[in-house]
Amino acid sequence: MFTGLIEDVGMVTELEAGADGARLRIATRLGGELEPGDSVAVNGACLTAVEADRAGFVTEAMNQTLRLTSLGALQHGDRVNLELAVLAGARLGGHFVQGHVDGTGEVTEADEDGFARRLRLHIDPGLAGFVVERGSVALDGVSLTISALGDDWLEVSLIPQTLQRTNLGDAEPGRRLNVECDLVGKYVQRLMAPLREQERVGGDG
Repeated sequence: MFTGLIEDVGMVTELEAGADGARLRIATRLGGELEPGDSVAVNGACLTAVEADRAGFVTEAMNQTLRLTSLGALQHGDRVNLELAVLAGARLGGHFVQGHVDGTGEVTEADEDGFARRLRLHIDPGLAGFVVERGSVALDGVSLTISALGDDWLEVSLIPQTLQRTNLGDAEPGRRLNVECDLVGKYVQRLMAPLREQERVGGDG
């Protein structure tokens, strides 16, 4: 479990991709806090450290992860948002983030707005039912508040702290970001689905 508060922006220093998946080495000051087997969120996707030292860590991404997230597009030298798994009893400053990416969204607009920066993302219409205006969403692992919402897009505002401490300050139109919808919203949708089906069937009758 994570909170969406980024602890470091690491850099991909080695990348080996093949038919079986990908193996990445990421340079970060967090390496000394990791042990093999620990979970770490990389751009919002929960991965497992297979090696770790003070200079960083090595992790592997299977083909399904590469297909469903933006990790498949990573290249040597790319900057990635990193967060270690939250400890029990720690302060929850963002929102509950599982590291289970629901899909990706493409940045369509990136505009300065005073000291903030507004990002608009095109999202799969299938995700639209899991997000609400003023609700929470994780983009590339960053806990953010949805400031505006449409049928197939959402908008967030990035404060200077977020721009400085994450890689979202680099986001320009065309870039794909990992999207994880709010956990509570997903459970509510799941629980309400049978009721909506009953109403639909009853209405047809």
